[in-house]
Amino acid sequence: MRGLIALLLLLLFFTGIHSAHPAAVRASADEPLITVQTPAGVPIQAEVADTPQKRAKGLMFRENLGQHRGMLFIFNEPQAWTFWMKNTRIPLDIIWMDNKKRIVHIEQNVPGCQRTDESCPQYRPNENAMYVLEIAAGTADGYKLRRGAKLHFTLP
Repeated sequence: MRGLIALLLLLLFFTGIHSAHPAAVRASADEPLITVQTPAGVPIQAEVADTPQKRAKGLMFRENLGQHRGMLFIFNEPQAWTFWMKNTRIPLDIIWMDNKKRIVHIEQNVPGCQRTDESCPQYRPNENAMYVLEIAAGTADGYKLRRGAKLHFTLP
């Protein structure tokens, strides 16, 4: 009987670790969210990627992205920032914005990339950007996101 109880406790312990693993690839409850207002008036709750580590990880390993959720990448200087989808499991729309938060480029329905080498496609705007917003694929049209449209958000 003691062996069975020990086995059950061990099983519960490992089940707890396994179920906690997906939380490691989701936003931490401590991480602030920024509300990004679209031209259509839809608020997107965006996680903030404002450090090299957060920008490098991005939305890697996520299984899904909730409705009206996204990730806002904030850079220190405007450049034609290149993005790729390595280890990204969900397709995304990627929106580049200038320093005035105007959309300068959109890549829609960008597929995830599970290649094990470094050959995932890269996506780059033709103009410099300060901010990049990633949202679920196919939602940019519904939010009326177009080149030249302005998004509204306040930085932390």
